[in-house]
Amino acid sequence: MNSMELNKIAASILTAGILFMVTGIIGDALVHPKRLHQSVLNIDTGAAPAAAPAAPAAPTIEPIGPLLANANPENGAAIARRACAACHTFDQGGRNGVGPNLWGIVGADHAHAEGFNYSQVIAGMRGTPWSYEELNKFIANPRAYAPGTRMAFNGLSSAQQRADLIAWLRTLDATPKPLP
Repeated sequence: MNSMELNKIAASILTAGILFMVTGIIGDALVHPKRLHQSVLNIDTGAAPAAAPAAPAAPTIEPIGPLLANANPENGAAIARRACAACHTFDQGGRNGVGPNLWGIVGADHAHAEGFNYSQVIAGMRGTPWSYEELNKFIANPRAYAPGTRMAFNGLSSAQQRADLIAWLRTLDATPKPLP
């Protein structure tokens, strides 16, 4: 290829770039006019400004204790395989994954897994045990329970599924904690 052909290619690329730039400037001028700082029409209705709408009440989470008596740990194991196993391990002495190992989680302190990098909010709860009700609140909505958590799970809305999962998590211990 001779130098004249290379010059033609370079000139066509530069011309196309300049054409796109000019087209963009003209398009912005035509489509995006400057907004006014103040409305041209002031309509006085004489009415008082509307009060701000009340914030919606925080959803209540039903207590899990009564449901645990009839919970099905086998269903909980299936839920854990489907919803939790991508990030957590469940075997005794198992490694931490994206989330901490959950062996012995029921009754253990928040931020219990050695060597796991917990989010600041969960690390701040160290010393507070994972009771059945605490697990219920967390599994229902991790982001509402611990704002700022890095857990990407949206939660389980079904109280029965939460009860089944917690009943199964209870079995992951050499000496399972008594039911409430």
